[in-house]
Amino acid sequence: MRLALAVSLSLMLDLFPSRDAGPFGRRLKRARGAKIPVTVVTGFLGAGKTTLLRRFLSSTEGAGTAVIINEFGNVGIDDALVRASSDDVTLLGNGCLCCTMRSDLQNALRNLVAERAQGTLPQFKRIVIETSGLADPGPILQTFATDRALGGEFHVEVVVAVVDAAAGLDTLAWSAEARKQVILADRLIVSKTDLATSQAVKRLTARLRALNPHAAIHTAVDGDLEPRCLVEADAHLPAPVRSGFVAEAEHSDGILSFVLTQDAPLPWEAFARAMETLIALRGPDLLRVKGFLNVAGCRGPAVVHVVQHLAHPPVELAAWPDQNRTSRLVFITRGIAERHVRDLFASVHALAGGRG
Repeated sequence: MRLALAVSLSLMLDLFPSRDAGPFGRRLKRARGAKIPVTVVTGFLGAGKTTLLRRFLSSTEGAGTAVIINEFGNVGIDDALVRASSDDVTLLGNGCLCCTMRSDLQNALRNLVAERAQGTLPQFKRIVIETSGLADPGPILQTFATDRALGGEFHVEVVVAVVDAAAGLDTLAWSAEARKQVILADRLIVSKTDLATSQAVKRLTARLRALNPHAAIHTAVDGDLEPRCLVEADAHLPAPVRSGFVAEAEHSDGILSFVLTQDAPLPWEAFARAMETLIALRGPDLLRVKGFLNVAGCRGPAVVHVVQHLAHPPVELAAWPDQNRTSRLVFITRGIAERHVRDLFASVHALAGGRG
């Protein structure tokens, strides 16, 4: 009798699904759901990250922000500069978030949440991480994917890279770290444009677009920037310049970027199997994969985010941000050619026979 009742309930749920439920669970307005949003502010030494952060914290949008700052050395200069703008500042010194300090970052995040629950810290609603100028943001993103507790509590909303208009072009020429910061960013901020000629700014902008054709580029003088650039991800990924696969951009460090697009709805099982194969074979070289998928059976887009060998659980949004229903998936890889990814996905889809 109990078994019959359970079967009946299952059939009823299938026949009358919740309007808020989808193949991946509850449909959400934002990919992060109820998680605490995290903004990662990166950029090479002297790019203007701290100035930008101080201006943001003094704005209305910056209220309720907890800040984690990573600096080299025993004396926290940036920490002292920012603390006047926010009471919730945690300094990570003597290291770099991209390597030895990752455990300190995890501890700092846990402590902030614990102290907020205990009432010793105000009820902050977001966290900003200002990285060292020498940090590779890739492992920082991976921290949120590898630590399940942190992944369940936090969501990386946007990665912002600040680039100095006066010295940025030269820095990008010799620093692999600076190039990595730009390549992995969701949004690029060109600072100190008042100290550079218009031609220098144009050359820098062209270089930034070559390194990261998918990120929006903004300018900021003395940290003056629309605050929403630090707290909101772009509503949609840039539309590709043509249908199918966009030609890959190749960088001097062996890093490639390309966009996979498809107009027709994707069968999820075929996509997931292809992605699992790619992660199993080349996970360490998948620096970042992110985008919207038009999945068969979903009302809104499925948000996909992969950092190296770890894939975040897909989240279905309640609605598309615009009228464009094309699947758009940005790949940032190390030594994985666009044609190989294209062929893998096509082969798995063919073997699956188009089944969802």
